[in-house]
Amino acid sequence: MQERKQPTIDVVVGDIADVATHQAEVYVNAANNELWMGSGVAGALKRAAGQEVEEQAMAQGPIEVGDAVLTSAGSMPAPARAIIHAAAMGFTDRTQIYASIQTVEAATRRALALCDANQYRSVVLPALGTGVGGLDDASCATALITA
Repeated sequence: MQERKQPTIDVVVGDIADVATHQAEVYVNAANNELWMGSGVAGALKRAAGQEVEEQAMAQGPIEVGDAVLTSAGSMPAPARAIIHAAAMGFTDRTQIYASIQTVEAATRRALALCDANQYRSVVLPALGTGVGGLDDASCATALITA
């Protein structure tokens, strides 16, 4: 039986779409439940991966807040293989659903489950739910680690 290595966590501040810096197989998008890619993390990944990734994501939505979906990495260079769109916030009838510790934990668990299911070994995970999601950095960090 092969022993599984313990995961390592590196905290990096910078451009999430900088493949040369991160050298990861999977990039997690801080998505909304409708899966359109506007600004912030989503905008940076859309610029790096191309419009096709947004189209692939939206074809799978809308999803529940706390869920996630997998798309290709579009035109992002290797080793990037996929983007996981994790919805820690969203909308219902034009009303914003702000992120919470619970939605960040759920979206993170779902994103990591998709990584496991597809045997991805490296992932770049942003501070889900911060920014327009309304969650403070400390609560986000707690949720990411707890998940």
